[in-house]
Amino acid sequence: MLNGDGSPNALVGEAHLCVSHTSSAWQPLGKVINVSTEPQTRQDRDAKLASLHERLVASVEELVNGNEWRRALEFSARFRSRSFNNSLLIWGQHSAAHERGTVPTELPSYVAGFRHWQALGRHVIAGQKGYMIFAPLTARFASSSPVDMSSWRRLNRHERPRSGEVVRQRMVGARPAYVWDVSQTEGSSIPERPAPMLLRGEAPQGLWDDLRALIEESGFAVLLVPDAGSLHGANGQTDFGGRRVFVRADIDAAARVKTLGHELAHVRLHDPDAGTLSHRGMQEVEAESVALMIGAAHGMDTSDYTIPYVSAWASSVPDKTETEVIQETGERVRRAAVAILDGLSTHQIGAGDPPELGPSQPVRHSDVTLPDPLDHQSERPGIRTL
Repeated sequence: MLNGDGSPNALVGEAHLCVSHTSSAWQPLGKVINVSTEPQTRQDRDAKLASLHERLVASVEELVNGNEWRRALEFSARFRSRSFNNSLLIWGQHSAAHERGTVPTELPSYVAGFRHWQALGRHVIAGQKGYMIFAPLTARFASSSPVDMSSWRRLNRHERPRSGEVVRQRMVGARPAYVWDVSQTEGSSIPERPAPMLLRGEAPQGLWDDLRALIEESGFAVLLVPDAGSLHGANGQTDFGGRRVFVRADIDAAARVKTLGHELAHVRLHDPDAGTLSHRGMQEVEAESVALMIGAAHGMDTSDYTIPYVSAWASSVPDKTETEVIQETGERVRRAAVAILDGLSTHQIGAGDPPELGPSQPVRHSDVTLPDPLDHQSERPGIRTL
């Protein structure tokens, strides 16, 4: 049995929920909630969600300088099967546990739910507290005219659809759930995935060709130019009118693939013909951030990625706080990077799930990307992002 703080077979007490990090920028929230082994009530759940949201906001508020943003993206690349919000929550809670001395590693390696670890022949060590994250709450909706969005109605728990109705699941909210790092478990061994090893300036094998193929699939030609003088001092450039992507030929292989990833992000996220106009500064933040996640997922050195000062651009977005902009941008970046990485045939580091929970297995972890208020698809029954 799990206590309300996610710890197995532990004495019932209080869960001290905090966000911390090895950097002084991450400070404990000091939020305390009472926990119980009794079935979770709606009030208990709402209190935990409120605490979780406070912790998340505190984490996001720290991502206002390039170094913290870079570190968050590098971490998210290692746990890219999780939403940006949940990767921040896992990062902060694991770092706090490491500072307390309850976990041996500064960073987690594989995370999974309590039963998932049991299915892999491992069990959570008594007293180890789970990392609380957001998980989806879903409901069934039915319609006899699926294309008419107003026709969908929510079914009660045991209600059956009417004859001829289509039934789909839709995310209607979130609930708190718990995951544990492998260092908090014991049992059967977990095979280590080989990590990509690259020399400085070296590009991962096949990455240039795969990125170029994705750009060409979008209807753009990829062209090499002799030097920065051809691009007004830039390393790369995307010409939406002429459907062309330019990259300097006189930089090392690693810089070329990083630049190509940056331009692919522009192609995917910022095509004016697709109605994706946004602040130019935020476009550059997003493009370089996607490129960084692609590089990090391939074991590349990301220290020379030049991400503009995030808060400077976030503060210029009307009708949104910096925290809201950074949170939404982080998830947009993660989604775009994951879509690109899924389209590559290159060797990549893992996505944070134990090897037995890889892409060939059903997705079993509890995770949630909260609906983007700008994404109208999130309002459609059957659309659920895990």
